[in-house]
Amino acid sequence: MIHIEELHTYYGDSHILRGVSARIPAATSVGLLGRNGMGKTTLIRSLMGYVAPAQGRVQYEGRDVTRLAPEKMARMGLGYVPEGRGIFPNLSVRENLVMAARRGPDGRDDWTYDRVLATFPRLSERLGNGGDQLSGGEQQMLSIGRALMTNPRLLILDEATEGLAPLIVAEIWRVIAQIRTTGIATLIVDRDWRKVLAHTDQALVMEKGQIVLEAASSALLADTRLLTEKLGV
Repeated sequence: MIHIEELHTYYGDSHILRGVSARIPAATSVGLLGRNGMGKTTLIRSLMGYVAPAQGRVQYEGRDVTRLAPEKMARMGLGYVPEGRGIFPNLSVRENLVMAARRGPDGRDDWTYDRVLATFPRLSERLGNGGDQLSGGEQQMLSIGRALMTNPRLLILDEATEGLAPLIVAEIWRVIAQIRTTGIATLIVDRDWRKVLAHTDQALVMEKGQIVLEAASSALLADTRLLTEKLGV
């Protein structure tokens, strides 16, 4: 579904992505691992159109989408849960969800308002609250729920459990596991590499702006020595 070819991305004079190539097949869950500052978020932002790559290209189902605007990427079926959540603080929970609601690019409408609330019961108790009146965990639930309301074909989660209480973290991973069974492809970044590997089919490891290891998640989980050098685990 997604084919990234020799992507080079800069922030000013800083060369962040250095020839990144990767594939995300349809209905597949992919983990993106690496120490802080290795280029994971920059890769996601380049894929989503927030940052324009200097070289290389991104293909979506055979179409070159390298420099499409983020809103156009979203309309094509890419859902994004950014690091920091990115919800609208001045809108209520209900408004955050309803404003994002639409059928997917293939016409699917599996993730409805009611289904999102059933998945995140806590949100149904906060419908009238503003985004800035929620706890960190509730904000993360809202961010994921809002992305699901777009009925995406690929859901990108960047540090979805960062800074959350253990019970909320467990809830987020439960939902990620549920999403995985629905046929939505996922790209997951999280510091808990064991959880990432347990909830993905494939894993990509980044180091200094490059993909240095690509393997089945189950293989990496079975033999963690492969990750020792790259992640320092």
